[in-house]
Amino acid sequence: MSRTLMIQGTGSDVGKSLLVAGLARAFANRGVRVAPFKPQNMSNNAAVTVDGGEIGRAQALQARAARLMPRIDMNPVLLKPQGACGAQIVVQGGVIGQAKARDYQDLKPRLMRPVLESYARLKAEADMVIVEGAGSAAEINLRKNDIANMGFAREVDAPVALVGDIDRGGVIAQLVGCKAALDDEDAAMVEGFIVNKFRGDASLFDDGLRFIAERTGWRPLGLVPFFEAAARLPAEDAFGLRRRRDVHGDGVVIAVPLLPHIANFDDLDPLKAEPGVRVIFLKDGEPLPPETQLVILPGSKATIADLTALRASGWDIDILAHARRGGRVFGVCGGYQMLGRVIRDPLGVEGAAGEAAGLGLLDVETALTGEKMLTPVSGHAPMFDAPFCGYEMHVGETSGPDCERPVLRLADGRIDGATSRNGRVAGVYAHGLFADDALRASLLRMLGAPPSPLRYEESIETTLDALAAHCARHIDLDALWEMAR
Repeated sequence: MSRTLMIQGTGSDVGKSLLVAGLARAFANRGVRVAPFKPQNMSNNAAVTVDGGEIGRAQALQARAARLMPRIDMNPVLLKPQGACGAQIVVQGGVIGQAKARDYQDLKPRLMRPVLESYARLKAEADMVIVEGAGSAAEINLRKNDIANMGFAREVDAPVALVGDIDRGGVIAQLVGCKAALDDEDAAMVEGFIVNKFRGDASLFDDGLRFIAERTGWRPLGLVPFFEAAARLPAEDAFGLRRRRDVHGDGVVIAVPLLPHIANFDDLDPLKAEPGVRVIFLKDGEPLPPETQLVILPGSKATIADLTALRASGWDIDILAHARRGGRVFGVCGGYQMLGRVIRDPLGVEGAAGEAAGLGLLDVETALTGEKMLTPVSGHAPMFDAPFCGYEMHVGETSGPDCERPVLRLADGRIDGATSRNGRVAGVYAHGLFADDALRASLLRMLGAPPSPLRYEESIETTLDALAAHCARHIDLDALWEMAR
């Protein structure tokens, strides 16, 4: 009989996604057929699935940890924030519309059915479904019609392990406070707790674990040390990008404007992992560093709004000056659209209907359409003289003279992208290009970086194995297995 275990948290960014990935690999290593599941996610970092839809990037990573291909059933409801117009709502891999926060609360009762359908399909094929909650288990203001946390747990009778984050401080209050805020029936779904991101001497928290257990009646399941290698894995949201990073040291400098609606920013992870590269995320108002060799404009969930924000920060002036000095600029998806002459949104696909002038670094123009392209792609990249594989996830069609110099030639005969006449500005729709070692090496040679030994995809597998071992050392897996039902 298939078992279910749910991992909920005391708040956002307590490490739920990472722990689910680690537990999925750890149980898979024991020969258990594991399936990850998140009823509702909110993220602009998404992945294309093998069955032609999209899910949160974290669930795609969890699928990889479980040694499965990502499927739409692993994240049946995905909310993709679009600013003033609310969020795009993706149900079982496809867009069904947009809604603002209050309107979405009224929509939720209709979404429990597809959530339960997806869960049932996964459960029928797995020995164990590990479910990830969203945000905080104790968001009592959102408890009515909840499909993400206790509402789902109660619906399917899933036992809950509650995760608290000691690194942010106050973990005793987090966990005991959750027990106090939950009603008795919800609190009864919690059977144990995990304290995550611990640093220092674990014996110093023995009294803390006992106190939490006494006050809540929940059993301690693990005290998990901070996993430093987590930075090597794709992140669920842009929260971590907004923390200040050290930008000192040697190496190729790649600058990335941190736009309000940045999407699919895991495109940049392979470059961040390179030892001879400094990827600098520019926060609002920060100038382009003078030593910048490449500017990358990343994907966006609200391209015209982000183009407006780019100009408000003065980055347009910096980028144009960088290009005039012979610097390189590369755009991905929404960033590619921004590099053209104009972006038109006559249907209001990403906000209010209208149009905006682009940066004019590429002689192309874009029209946003209602149809969304979601497909894996592969082929050859003439610009880099290397093979590639990735995925398309965008609305809009781009055309113009610079498209006659495409960046990519796809295996199905299509072309993608555009290159300026001088070859120093380019853009593509395809995501995931920099994960290819040969293509990334070609890019870094263009920038004058030395050869790198990094094998990116291998490094992800190595990190997932290390994460699984970390979880197995510090979490009582046998207790979790016994809890699951």
